[in-house]
This record gives sequence, C-alpha cells and structure tokens, in this order.
Amino acid sequence: MPAFPSLQAALFADGPAPDRAEKMALYGWLIGDWEMDTRLFAEDGSATPGRGEIHFGWALQGRAIQDVWILPGAFFGTTLRIYDAGLDAWHILWHDPLKQYYTRQLGRAEGRDIVQLGSDESGATSRWSFREITLDAFVWRAELSSDGERDWRLLAEFRARRIGS
Repeated sequence: MPAFPSLQAALFADGPAPDRAEKMALYGWLIGDWEMDTRLFAEDGSATPGRGEIHFGWALQGRAIQDVWILPGAFFGTTLRIYDAGLDAWHILWHDPLKQYYTRQLGRAEGRDIVQLGSDESGATSRWSFREITLDAFVWRAELSSDGERDWRLLAEFRARRIGS
C-alpha cells in the first residue's frame, strides 16, 4: 500500500514554489507569527479594543499562503492567498466559521501598501489593506464603502508586531 502524507505534510510547504517565488514575495514577508492590538469600530465610531494573534505559512506546494487570525470573542478564521499570474493579482479567500462569514477579494501592491478589494453581501465595496509595512510590523485596516468608493468607513484596525523578532 502506498504511503500517503499527513494533512500537515500535504498542506504546508517550506517556502514558495520556485516558478513564482518573486511574485510570492508580496505576502511572503508575512510568514511567521504575529501579535496584534486591535480596534473594532461600531457605526457611531466608537472603538472596542482587543488583543489577538496571526500565524502565516506557505501552503499548497508553495503556491499559496495560508494564515489564521484569532481575536478572542470576535473571530477565528483563515485566509488562503493564491497568486494568479493571468491577473497579476492575488485571490484572497477569507473563512470565519465562528461568525459564518466568508468573503473573496483581489489583492495587489499599491505603492508600498497591499490593498485587497471585494464586495460584501450588500454589494458595498470592501477594502482590506496592509499599511505602514516593515519586516516586523504592519497596520491592517478593514474599510467599507457604500457610495462607489468615494467615502470609506473604518471597520477595524490591527497593529501587528512579529513575535520573536
């Protein structure tokens, strides 16, 4: 009987696939473990603070990056980030089984930032972005626009720091 790899061995990879390593660098710098201070914003602008963690790893023979975002009491979800050479963009697939929230976006570099655009269930444009990027820190923001991307409402802001740096 042939030996089959475990799920962990089949899912995770040691690094990016050689045929796309350069493009994988857009998100590849995130590989590792992070802690974050969070603020979730209500419609009236009031903020609820929190503290969470994020874990990024290479997946699917190095052709994807998968992460887990944990904010106790708010969400516990995973993102699969897959580079699409035909679009020169990334498919971003977020899954939160705790809240039963699932979304899809396209991610691209925008100057020194990474911006992911999609739409929510109401048709409003969602924008999730990585900003103020360094090797050991970033600010992640979730925003929503219901007026064709003229005005944006801040939904969440996470200030992340690499653990063990």
